[in-house]
Amino acid sequence: MPDFTSAPLALILVAVLGYLLGSIPFGIVMARLFGLGDLRQIGSGNIGATNVLRTGNKVAAFLTLIGDAGKGGAAVLIARMMLGEDAAQIAGFTAFLGHCFPIYLGFKGGKGVATWLGTMLALSFPVGLAACATWLVAAGLFRISSLAALIAAALSPLVAILLGQGGLTVLALALAALIFIRHSANITRILARTEPKIGKK
Repeated sequence: MPDFTSAPLALILVAVLGYLLGSIPFGIVMARLFGLGDLRQIGSGNIGATNVLRTGNKVAAFLTLIGDAGKGGAAVLIARMMLGEDAAQIAGFTAFLGHCFPIYLGFKGGKGVATWLGTMLALSFPVGLAACATWLVAAGLFRISSLAALIAAALSPLVAILLGQGGLTVLALALAALIFIRHSANITRILARTEPKIGKK
């Protein structure tokens, strides 16, 4: 963990702002902009890029991915610029919580994978890049987005240690645990071999 040197009130403010930024539901926004309907009534009902892709609109899915990853990264970079590394980690964590439990959607949000990747890239580019690479390899092998995310998240604390970013280990563990919790239904379907594959409408 980083040394917490910033004023507690400032860290609380950063946490709130990170949460509000993370709560922006880019999947819902893109679905409406592209006339795809209510994303919560499509496919898995998830608000993330994978479910947008199930509509068949690759552009909307790509923009959702960029938006969801970008809000995590933006929260980290803004907090780091304002205060420091302690604030950056807190902002990244609360942005992730915002995506999963957005105030704008009655606290019913997405799984957080894109936001997690954006957060990790901003906190430590090598660790984030390794997480993205792990996801891509696993997705290519298994063609299951959720399984790729679970593998990448599970390995991220170890990757952080191996790349000399031990200060990220606690946060990486916390985010990985939340990703597994948010994917509990997916894990059940993976074990039952009924989880939809990437690109399936």
